[in-house]
Amino acid sequence: MHIEFREFNPFDVWIWLKFSNVPSEREKQYVEEVFNSWFYLGKLGAFNAENLQVQDTGLDISYMDYDPSAYNKSFLALMHNMSEFEYEGEWGRCWFDLGTSDAIALDLLLNSLTQLSEEYVTIEILYIGGENSDWPVEDSETHANADSIYDY
Repeated sequence: MHIEFREFNPFDVWIWLKFSNVPSEREKQYVEEVFNSWFYLGKLGAFNAENLQVQDTGLDISYMDYDPSAYNKSFLALMHNMSEFEYEGEWGRCWFDLGTSDAIALDLLLNSLTQLSEEYVTIEILYIGGENSDWPVEDSETHANADSIYDY
């Protein structure tokens, strides 16, 4: 899977996927489950790089002291919004407002999509940000209505 970062605005970012074939309904479901799960974790503040106590401890986490108040001492890292996934031929796309979530969110998404591509649905290209000239974002119904789709 080729991964390319293009023009990136975390408050207005499209993520584009090019599949090896037109994805089946089951393959679309796999992809959408990854993105929905990722977004819900982001909506709940999971991608807060200021509070990685377990990661920062290292390999031996037996009996580690975890400070539950550390979350409240860090800057909130919340995703704000997501549109519905759209498909056109071999392409899929989804729009996000990543809010204040940290860049670790993108690493975790890329790891997940890499494994998904190896086991379930082949993704040839993944673009983070930018636009595709042959599929204008102005044509998106879900982006225009994103506030009513997943905003709580």
